[in-house]
Amino acid sequence: MMPRLGTKYDIEIEVNSRPKAEYLTDEYFTLDLPVAPAVMVGEEILTEGKDVDDHTVETAICRQLGLPAPEEKKGVLGRLFGR
Repeated sequence: MMPRLGTKYDIEIEVNSRPKAEYLTDEYFTLDLPVAPAVMVGEEILTEGKDVDDHTVETAICRQLGLPAPEEKKGVLGRLFGR
């Protein structure tokens, strides 16, 4: 997801990966960062401790850049039932 969004929008993507034990230390909690795994766009925390879908991340990027939100792609059932 990240490489695709990095080429689609003029953004810098920073990925921080550490052993899980480092995210559970007192020093980490003093940084006031979200609980891993997490996704942040700018200062906005999109999710903590769970996965997030591509559309939510892309919408947050557009909001941060002042661009219109991307259209949500409909799945098979959405196209079938018009949702």
